[in-house]
Amino acid sequence: MTTAAANPSHALALVVVDELARCGVTDAVLAPGSRSTALALALADDPRVRLHVQIDERSAGFVAVGLGRATGRPAAVVTTSGSATANLHPAVVEADTGHVPVLVLTTDRPPELRHTASNQTIDQLGLYGPAVRWFCEVGVPEDRPGVVAYWRSTLARAYAEATGVRTSPGPVHLNLAFREPTVPETDDGRSRVDHPFRQDLSGRTGGAAWVTTTRPPAELPPDQLAALAERIAGTERGLVVLGDVGSDVAPALDLAERAGWPVVAEPLSDARRDGRALTHAAQLTAVPAFAAAHRPDLVLRIGRTGLARGVAELLGPDVPQLLVDPYGRWLDPHRAVAELVVADPARTCAGVAEVLAAPAGSAWLDDWRRADGTAAAAVAAVLEEDDTPSEPRAARDVAAAVPDGGALVVGSSMPIRDLDGYLRPRRGLRILGNRGASGIDGFVSTALGVALASSGPTVALCGDLTFLHDGNGFLLRPDVAAVDCTFVVVDNDGGGIFSFLPQARYPAAFERVFATPHGRDLAGLAAFHGLPHERVTSATALPAAVAAAAGAGGIRVLEVRTDRDANVALHRRLQDAVAAAV
Repeated sequence: MTTAAANPSHALALVVVDELARCGVTDAVLAPGSRSTALALALADDPRVRLHVQIDERSAGFVAVGLGRATGRPAAVVTTSGSATANLHPAVVEADTGHVPVLVLTTDRPPELRHTASNQTIDQLGLYGPAVRWFCEVGVPEDRPGVVAYWRSTLARAYAEATGVRTSPGPVHLNLAFREPTVPETDDGRSRVDHPFRQDLSGRTGGAAWVTTTRPPAELPPDQLAALAERIAGTERGLVVLGDVGSDVAPALDLAERAGWPVVAEPLSDARRDGRALTHAAQLTAVPAFAAAHRPDLVLRIGRTGLARGVAELLGPDVPQLLVDPYGRWLDPHRAVAELVVADPARTCAGVAEVLAAPAGSAWLDDWRRADGTAAAAVAAVLEEDDTPSEPRAARDVAAAVPDGGALVVGSSMPIRDLDGYLRPRRGLRILGNRGASGIDGFVSTALGVALASSGPTVALCGDLTFLHDGNGFLLRPDVAAVDCTFVVVDNDGGGIFSFLPQARYPAAFERVFATPHGRDLAGLAAFHGLPHERVTSATALPAAVAAAAGAGGIRVLEVRTDRDANVALHRRLQDAVAAAV
């Protein structure tokens, strides 16, 4: 970094960027503005941090969310002062509820300009409330002894708080007030070569962070681990339920195999990698007779779940359930969990599996797997009876078509539910999605953030409203040669999920206030942003189209047209077919 600064604002900006790079930040997203000038210039000049410019602050926040989801490291998002800062709030909410590390750096006017009707000035202190893991008003930079140590210590703490040194990972907000001049000049306009800022800007020797932190994983004491293993070994009719785990799921799958228990795994768990996790638990548990005959005696839950209504109804409060979470999060919307075990899930499952003796056989597990295979055959027969594109088949086939080593970013509403119901086992695929607040906003930007951080191809699956909602995401200017991301957009001209909800029983107002048909041509939006667009008109053509688009690179849009009414009817036929088969 530059070892001298022209003024206090310049000094603070240089230290911020240098200390974040030392901590491990590799990416920053900037929404341009005047008050953030000092930070913008410092970021642009530092080769250690990739700078991505996005003129829409809401989209910029979600690019940072995507980067954080893909890497587990916080990306920084920088805005100017005023209403620009408020536009980050949706991304902050998602980072909070989704436990994604993000560093929110809002720049501000100095105190003497606040509450005076100064341009672009609002109250930014504590703007995001309890949604952030930590907030700090850094203060106006001053040329005084000790200030550099204060700045560096604050930045190191911000990084540590975002990565979960005390609680789960999440967003951290630093408010940075800059006085003029915010460019590298002195008050009288002289160039930076005069170096009037007198303090030494240097950090720790060897490029180290000012403060390094270590949080050892929470482990169960040996006696508690043994008691848990004994309890699992003594239960034949058990079930492992995996949601958005956030860690290695292989130990949980190994534990289930040794215990002879079935595994119900949502797509974001990364557990649908082989045949050990059920494929059609959502449909099986929605069959009343099957659910009644397959109530477990003990359930081990890891991660946040809740996509399949049948699974939630099966796991009522009368079913003994253990939730294992490293941060002690209260992941229990149905008030069904009986015990919360605060421990690292991977280490806990590995420790239990190590002492379990593999059963000679498990009729309970065999019965679940046999039913799952029967359901799979029934589903395939319905989905492949003609070549008309459908939403369940699109979800199934897109996931299968992503090249090995790639990432699939899936939108909320119907795409994630269809993936939960029809995702077939496969390796070499990472699935991500914004399920913290389960919103559709910021999807395009999140997917682009994931693509920026991924070495393999990224494919994004979403609905038309989700795609349109974040159209400004395509204004991103990344500091890399290209971004490779294929968007597969299922276009049913509206909000398809509402057709499955009670609102659909009120047709007089349904189309206007729930389905909200937009009538927009997605090809026109793609053309506006200079993106290749292709409409896929047959189900069998979609996998090849996905593979070709991913192989070609760049940002591309594949559109699949479906009908909302036909989609509801197809889902009912699929469920009826499973019920008849099992």
